[in-house]
Amino acid sequence: MLTPKQNLLETIHGGNPDRFVNQYEFIKILTGDPYAQHNPAPKYGEHNVVNAWGVTRSYPEGTPGAFPVHDAAHIVCPDVAEWQKYVKAPNLKFSDAEWEPYLKRAEEVNRDEYYVSPFIAPGLFEQCHYLMEIQNTLINFYEEPEAMADLIKYLTDWELQYAEELCSHLHPTALFHHDDWGSQISTFLSPDMFAEFYLDAYKQVYGYYKSHGVELIVHHSDSYAATLVPYMIEMGIDIWQGVMTSNNIPELIKKYGGQISFMGGIDSAKVDHPGWTREEVHVEVEKACRACGKHYFIPSASQGLPISTFPGVYDALTEEIDAMSKVMF
Repeated sequence: MLTPKQNLLETIHGGNPDRFVNQYEFIKILTGDPYAQHNPAPKYGEHNVVNAWGVTRSYPEGTPGAFPVHDAAHIVCPDVAEWQKYVKAPNLKFSDAEWEPYLKRAEEVNRDEYYVSPFIAPGLFEQCHYLMEIQNTLINFYEEPEAMADLIKYLTDWELQYAEELCSHLHPTALFHHDDWGSQISTFLSPDMFAEFYLDAYKQVYGYYKSHGVELIVHHSDSYAATLVPYMIEMGIDIWQGVMTSNNIPELIKKYGGQISFMGGIDSAKVDHPGWTREEVHVEVEKACRACGKHYFIPSASQGLPISTFPGVYDALTEEIDAMSKVMF
């Protein structure tokens, strides 16, 4: 039986996997580091927690994650033309003693069997709308493109500094990076505009990780983003995680398999809800596995961590994926 890491490599390289890669089994995600320790995040059910960037977030019960509070009193950057006045990047320099407990966690991972990965969220696009609110951000691409470009460069430079700290201390072999680029039916930006503002920035960030020992880039965007796949490949993304069924995954595999792999195919909203049933989980897992096949595809809920909003859903998905491996392999 192949190890989780070996099976992942056979799957994404079109080789001979002996089962489906089951959701996140191949990767150990490190959700803590000294910066995260100083970057408050709301727990499930908490409201109005201010993070290190000054962004206020809440995590209402029954929702899949925390999101910014964007009434007029809580927008960090109300005018992108003066972003330097409002946006202050957090400190990233910490002592060896502060890094020590996180180094221990990284060292405990068996790197022969699993990838070890930092967890980065939000990404460059999300950080923009965290700071400015989504509608304001989208308008700013049209009305203040130079200021937006300058702000994105500032955020990119900070991400590169963060990458340097993570790589020099944790020596990760993978990266799990969040940045939602669309709704369920469309990207937030046209492909051309997305490339204009974000392509080079992500090439820098992901290029840095790849040049410093990271073998696998996993990018989360639980959205429609099929039209951005060529840019994902150019950025160096190995696995797009969170790919929803609105993207026509079998078509993407046929067109791009071998250049990038797709992790998802099970829309979380269809299975992870109050009153979910095992039968719903079974139907969605079987549908995804049969439609997408054994290569360049990892069956997974679209949610961007190995968790579920409602108890039992993630485990049920795991069990049903194992059952489909017995049927199809």
